[in-house]
Amino acid sequence: MRAVATWCVRHRLLVVAGWLVTLALCTGAARAAGSDYVSSFTLPGTDSARAGELLETAASNASGDTEQIVVESRAAGQITDPAARARVEALLARVAELPRVTRVVSPYAPEGAAQISRDRRVAFATVTFDGGAEELPATLGKRFVETVKSGAGPELKTAVTGQLAEAAGRPAPVGAAFGILAAALVLLLVFGSVTAMLLPVISAVASLGTAMALVELLTHVMNIADNSAELILLVGLGVGIDYALFIVTRHRQGLAAGRDVESSIVDAVRTSGRAVLFAGCIVCISILGMFALGVDFFYGMAVATSIGVALTMIAALTLLPALLGLLGPRVLSRRQRARAAAASTEGAETGSGFWDRWSGWIARRPIVPAVVALGMIVVISLPLLSLRLGSSDQGNHPPQATTRQAYDMLSRGFGPGFNGPFYLTAAVNGPDQRAALDQVAGAVSREAGVARIAPPQFMPAVGGGVALITVYPATAPQDAATTALLDRLRETVIPRAHDGSDLRVHVGGTTAVFADFADVLSAKLPLFLGAIVGLSFLVLLVVFRSLVVPLTAAVMNLLSIGAAFGVLVAVFQWGRLAEVIGVTRAGPIESYMPAMMFAIVFGLSMDYQVFLLTRVHEEWVRTGDNRIAVRRGIAATGRTITAAALIMILVFAAFMLGDDRIIKEFGLGLAVAVFIDAVVIRSALVPAVMQLLGRANWWLPGWLSRVLPRITLEEEVDASQATPPSRTLSASEIR
Repeated sequence: MRAVATWCVRHRLLVVAGWLVTLALCTGAARAAGSDYVSSFTLPGTDSARAGELLETAASNASGDTEQIVVESRAAGQITDPAARARVEALLARVAELPRVTRVVSPYAPEGAAQISRDRRVAFATVTFDGGAEELPATLGKRFVETVKSGAGPELKTAVTGQLAEAAGRPAPVGAAFGILAAALVLLLVFGSVTAMLLPVISAVASLGTAMALVELLTHVMNIADNSAELILLVGLGVGIDYALFIVTRHRQGLAAGRDVESSIVDAVRTSGRAVLFAGCIVCISILGMFALGVDFFYGMAVATSIGVALTMIAALTLLPALLGLLGPRVLSRRQRARAAAASTEGAETGSGFWDRWSGWIARRPIVPAVVALGMIVVISLPLLSLRLGSSDQGNHPPQATTRQAYDMLSRGFGPGFNGPFYLTAAVNGPDQRAALDQVAGAVSREAGVARIAPPQFMPAVGGGVALITVYPATAPQDAATTALLDRLRETVIPRAHDGSDLRVHVGGTTAVFADFADVLSAKLPLFLGAIVGLSFLVLLVVFRSLVVPLTAAVMNLLSIGAAFGVLVAVFQWGRLAEVIGVTRAGPIESYMPAMMFAIVFGLSMDYQVFLLTRVHEEWVRTGDNRIAVRRGIAATGRTITAAALIMILVFAAFMLGDDRIIKEFGLGLAVAVFIDAVVIRSALVPAVMQLLGRANWWLPGWLSRVLPRITLEEEVDASQATPPSRTLSASEIR
């Protein structure tokens, strides 16, 4: 790290120019190539996947994306009135002429007779494209939605629902600008200098701009979900500004202690920079751990987010030292530069004021903060016991979205279950299987929770024919009752109905796909969590040469994650204070949220653990006194960690200002996790537990110490100041 920092300082103009050229080239290439984000995933072996495969073997015009155009008469009119009918038929004729549209089923056609509500005020037409929603260009989706909107008039309301319409109407991200502004204000308060405030922001913006451009280019190589861009900004802004904050703070402490600019920068990168490198690697490892889930949906998101974190980390270790070299002593305000000559090294590095008093109080009474902090976390985490995974339906979209309007119109006309039908598919050959299929249709139609079913459709396919039965539940797609109905159909109703026949019926549809998605993730989640926790434990074991420290870190990180999900359940699933952040309807937590949140939160939590323990370990090596080491570590890092946490909280909270429910979940969950982690756990629970454990914190069996490689993050300690405790402690010494 010393060599890298020294080179970047001495060649600062070259480093800054290199970053600017890289940013410009990547951005230009991305603008020229465009982006090809795709939100799709496959779940091979699941019942919904088999249903989709059967449809794909049938006629091509039945296997593509299907959208619904919903129309509703205004005032007292009916959708069958001549004027309304003429307008709807003209609209459907224009839609039929759009590229890649293979079929339009009008509610006025004989086969669409069931597509008109009983009160004749609402109707829908089905539009089938020649490919899946993920294969169709975004421009086609926008053109399709605009065409449908053009059909509205004084006597008619129009809207469209489906995956293509949802992708076309996805709201643009709005949180990044507010997040940067909030972070800049906090940095200004912390540093008291505009120039010092700008450095972390410049470092984060330059690295994230490059990352966003690279990810756009990468979308042409691999499938990356379309909300990955906002996720990169969400995570990258938080960690990028934080990483720069820690290095700038350490450099300012060096200048205040009387060091020259170059040596101060080098020392900052050699100490805090090593912690940044280690913490950034932990975040990337945690996020890339989503590959262990074996679900292709996560691969692109994991790679994209890791690129953002990695580049912000590299910028903090290269671009930031170069910028610090250009600024020189001006990174301090005039008043701070005037006081620098009188500042002592110890006063600058060990902390003073509130954090010194707070760490001293914890050292004297560790049980009180430990009990209070743990009790607070347990209470906040209690809603986690009611966690229900699923997929929020389009009824959670913003009221102005066409998909939300279509959802509400269908609910009024046909019931909420029409927004998420089940598709029963089966390969049917011969009269016996047709008779068995009729029995299945009869049994399903009589099942409680089924509003109605459509007559079976038979489509030719290779080797025979494929039957399709559309089943409309009585409840909304995201309701627990709908998931329970799906389970009953698969486990009891359908098997009993065709018992004795070789007919095999599969249940598909968007609702079934997301239910299978939740089941697949729930089955793989324990292995995923164990892999990330285990790997992080091993890395901390090597770095801090202790069994207790990494075990404590793992437990503390799990506590912060539990608290975050407790708040998510209370707000999004129970609806408590949901309207405050613009959530108008309660629903399940997204099925992929535990995996994504765990990977990100575990990595971010490890950041603060590493920064704190690095300083504590420094003092332990220097003094050999655990009580003093913990106290000085908290006093020296408390203000910086709290400021870094406040920046992250504001950045994450800013992303709740948008309309995307999923991003709101991420923003709230990450903000709560960081607050609990930095304010409650790292400032109170961790130091209290470490004070209670005493020298046992640093225990490592001798045989294990001889096997483990030696890797250090902290500043090298002068031999005259070091004390023997840096060796491995034996069990008898701990007692």
